[in-house]
Amino acid sequence: MANHYKSILVAVDGSKEAEYAFRKSIDVAKRNDGSLLNIVNVIDTRAFVAYGRSFVERAQQLSEELVNDYKAQAEAEGLTNVNVVIEYGSAKTMITKEIAHSAQADLIICGGTGLNAVERFFMTGSVADAIVRSAKCDVLVIRTAE
Repeated sequence: MANHYKSILVAVDGSKEAEYAFRKSIDVAKRNDGSLLNIVNVIDTRAFVAYGRSFVERAQQLSEELVNDYKAQAEAEGLTNVNVVIEYGSAKTMITKEIAHSAQADLIICGGTGLNAVERFFMTGSVADAIVRSAKCDVLVIRTAE
């Protein structure tokens, strides 16, 4: 018997692979009638120190535009149970440690690389790597539009 996902979390950051992940999340939600689709964007607070208050306000505005645009697209595709979440901090920890828990997510969908692709060469890996390592639920990593 196939899994029936009740709460799907899709991580978006404005990258092309996040767009692919979002498109796939709509397909998965449609196949799991009644699933809650949580569209999540985490604003990285490390940049706040360097760029100041105007950066924070602009980041919040861009994040709201991103998740609300995705919500409108999901609703246009016929999904009725759509939630948007904007959090501050490190996406690597916020998605699996806090957001997935509070959303009671049983599936996390994300792009293989995102806007922080360069980070994986200098730090501890990509956000997708961190999600796969620490998630307590199923994870689907999307790499292409197909």
